[in-house]
Amino acid sequence: MSLFEAVVILLAGVAAGTINTVVGSGTLITFPTLLAFGVPPVTANVSNTIGLVPGSVSGAIGYRAELRGQRGRLLRLGSASVLGGITGAVLLLVLPSEAFDAIVPALILLGVTLVILGPRISAWVAKRHEHLGGLPEHGARWVWPAVLGTGVYGGYFGAAQGVLLLAVMGIGIDDDLQRINATKNVLAALVNGVAAVVFVFRADVDWAIAGLLAVGSVLGGQIGAGVGRRLPPNVLRAFIVVVGLAAFVSFLWG
Repeated sequence: MSLFEAVVILLAGVAAGTINTVVGSGTLITFPTLLAFGVPPVTANVSNTIGLVPGSVSGAIGYRAELRGQRGRLLRLGSASVLGGITGAVLLLVLPSEAFDAIVPALILLGVTLVILGPRISAWVAKRHEHLGGLPEHGARWVWPAVLGTGVYGGYFGAAQGVLLLAVMGIGIDDDLQRINATKNVLAALVNGVAAVVFVFRADVDWAIAGLLAVGSVLGGQIGAGVGRRLPPNVLRAFIVVVGLAAFVSFLWG
């Protein structure tokens, strides 16, 4: 690895850590960068996942004020993310990439659509739960399996995982979008963390790349938390849509 490549990978890690904390989809910066430098796809994927874990943790710490009072929700949904992340990581190691990559654009587009329609759908969901005393703190019953499915996707590849998580929780959980974004950061960290553990023992990891991405993503996580926490809900929602559409176009024509 040349000095130029090392600097570019480090900067890509900063950008990915920032974007992952605010929305998600930071992998769309780091993964193509690694491929451009000739890193084999699977090695790039697993090294990228491991390298971005510290950034996810950094972003979650940056949102610690918004995490207050969410312990029960995090424990419940965190179990779904852990199970999903392990499953997705194992699938990456045993299945051909074509088996899953084909549906990635559809998943991203679905997530963007749900974010756009989120306020209207969430109001409808809340109304249907009025006779039950309102939505539970951890969300509607379908939120847990939906977070599990998102975890499977995140463990396999992870790009736009944050968009999908925000769409699911923004609709099924009656809470402020910034608090939901804080939850998203913790769940994404769990998915990436358990997937990373699987990859450490079962996959070919480029530790130099993982280390550079880790340093960059930690810095980016703090930058993202500082920016994301100041965005009004509608602006944050618009940013989610823009990043999600960019991810969709990247996969479709990449």
